[in-house]
Order: sequence, then C-alpha cells, then structure tokens
Amino acid sequence: MPGQTTISLISPAELSYLHTSLTLQPPIRPDARLATQFRPLLAETSILPATNGSSRVCFADGTEAIVGVKAEVERTKRVKQNREGIKGDAGDVKKRALGGGGGGGGEDVEMGEVDEGESGGARVGGRDGYNADGSAGYGDLSWIELNIDIPGQRDDDPLTVAMASILGEALLATGAIAGRLFINRFWHWRLYIDILVLSPPLTYPLPLLSISTHLALLSTRLPALVSQGDEDPFFNDDWEASPFLYYRLPLSQPQSKQRLRSPSQRPPLGPPATLLVASVSPQTILFDPSREELAVADAVLAISIAAPLDDPKAVQVLSIRTIDPPSRNSTFGVLDSENPATLGVGAGMGAARSTGEAKKEGGMKKDKPWSPPQGGMKRGLLMRVLGMVLREEEGGVGREVLEGLAMVEVD
Repeated sequence: MPGQTTISLISPAELSYLHTSLTLQPPIRPDARLATQFRPLLAETSILPATNGSSRVCFADGTEAIVGVKAEVERTKRVKQNREGIKGDAGDVKKRALGGGGGGGGEDVEMGEVDEGESGGARVGGRDGYNADGSAGYGDLSWIELNIDIPGQRDDDPLTVAMASILGEALLATGAIAGRLFINRFWHWRLYIDILVLSPPLTYPLPLLSISTHLALLSTRLPALVSQGDEDPFFNDDWEASPFLYYRLPLSQPQSKQRLRSPSQRPPLGPPATLLVASVSPQTILFDPSREELAVADAVLAISIAAPLDDPKAVQVLSIRTIDPPSRNSTFGVLDSENPATLGVGAGMGAARSTGEAKKEGGMKKDKPWSPPQGGMKRGLLMRVLGMVLREEEGGVGREVLEGLAMVEVD
C-alpha cells in the first residue's frame, strides 16, 4: 500500500517476544530508549555551496540524508479582469490568491489586481509576501516543488510518493511559505526542495526526511530585494545581507527581545516537523519507532507539527496521517502443540498439562501465538497521543523536538 512501511522478515516467535517486552510498563525497547526518546543524530546545515539552503542529517544507525533548497525567479501568470471581477471561476481565484489551492480550471490570476475598495477583494501582501498584520499574503502552492530520491526505488514508487505527499501537505498547510515567495504582482520565487537519501533506509525514513527538510528550510536565504513596487526584480549581490526564508532569533534571548521589527518579518509558523508515533498496545505509545518496533505495532501515525520560531511552546498540529505497519503482513504464529513440524513432541507436552496443573503453576493462561494486528487507533488513544505532542509544559514531545532543532546552528 502507498503508506506502508517495509515488510518485516522477523519470525513469529521473535515478534511475540518483542510485543511482550514492549507492552510491559515501562516498555523495554530493543535499543533501551525511553518511550518518548528519539534516536541520536548528527545534523549540520549550509553544506552545499550552490544552494539557497541545505542540510545533512545522519541517524545513529547510519541512515543519512541530504536536502538542498534552490530558488529561482519566475514570472507570475496573469489573466484579464475588470471592475466587475476576474474572468473565470471566482471560488478558484480566491482559493489560489490565498495560497490554498492549485489552480485547476479557468485562467491564471494576476496576483493582487483587485482594488482594495471592492468587496470580496484582498490586499496584496507586503514586499516580503506578508500583510500588515503579519499574516501570509498572496501566493500559489504550485510555486514549491518537492522531490525525494531513495536508493533502489523509483520516483513513482508508492512509498516515495506517500512520503512526498506527507511532507508537502505539512509544508503547505498554513500557506505561510507560499506567501513568503511573493515578490510582486508579476514575479515570484519558485522553490525546489530536493531530498537525497544516501544509504538504503533501515527503517521507515519519514522522520529522517522531515528533520532534514526542516533544517534545510531554516538555513534557506533569499537575496535581498532592491527594486520596489511592480518593477522587474533587482536584488542585492551581498549574500550576507540576504534574509532567511524563516526568520528566527536565538532562544537564549529574553522573550521581550524576541519581537521582530515589523509583523511582515515574522512568519506565523516555522517549518514543519513530522513525528512518527507507534502504538503497540493501548498503554504503550512509542515515538520514533525502530524497524523492530514497527514490526509489532498495532497502528502508526505521522503527525506533522509546527510552532512560531519565537515561541516553540505554542505547538500546532498541521496534519495527521495513518500508515500501515509491516505487522499487518507478518506471518501467523503456530503453537508447538499444533505444529506438525515438531513431530508431535510439542503436542505430547501440551497434552500432558491439564487444567489443574496450570492452576497450580499460578493460574497462567494458555500461551497465544503471534497474530497480525487488525484495525486502527481508537479515538481515546489518538487524543492521548495528541496530548503528549501538544503539551506545553516540560515533557511535551512536540516542544522538545522543535526546541532541539532550533538549537542547531544555522550559518
């Protein structure tokens, strides 16, 4: 299936042992991590000289990814319009102007052509793509292109397409980045995000790709605009004067000093980060699961979050996707007492145990073989997972992840 993880090659006996250890309280993970602890990683930014932004992230298991962000100036498509309105579908025009849709039918829109006094019109975003109140200005989501390259997989592989959809959905959820790419009514930036996995992934690579993309976008800069109004864009040649696509201040500064000079320089939300969460039982929730833990998971969620760069505590959920775990395709286990491969040895031992003997041993129930989980995650468990992610006080998983990523030095 498109959102499915890699197929597990672990035997039913090992799956049963893993499931039992992970359902204990506290759970015993194969790598001795806590339930909310992430794998250690090595991260660095601005490693590719010919890009606007880049990053490299390497997990402790050796899986490594590089992300490069490249920006090009592109002319915005236009349409004819008059005082009575824009020719074409008005709903599609409004959707495209606010950065909320693709631009399927009808003609293309000249951004911001509607007069301020006309009903139903919206003012053009500021010079950097934001309105006076700090909200995202005009922008089109088609201005962003995301590509993923994984060794041994085609570009149209279901897994690659599913991960690109999840990352793109989170990136475009608020429309803030599309508004940031707005230059004027005739020109805009087109952003290319290329993700390259350098080694075959040993587990589901979505967290690796999300963290790499997050850091690459944090390090992305766009040349400072010198021209004004609707003139053909002219930029400052000094790269040191170029502003960041996502402007941020060090978290060590006092809250009172973390106010930007103008609302237009303050993006509503920073770049998103996608968390992989697995439930092994109603009592066991694991963050950043490994390959072995995914092999026995009852349900797996991809939760995309973001927060303002000057307030990492205000975490917001952008999207939630369910992913089919490989445990759904695992092999059913068979008891030795019912397995003909044991040549009756297991069957004889099983027949020798009577109900009374089982009670004398402590009332233990009959052993159950491994069986693939069915169904998904119930609403109560989903609300519990979201509570762990959105908790603002110390211990909130989303807050800790975003604060940790904010500590990475951006050149």
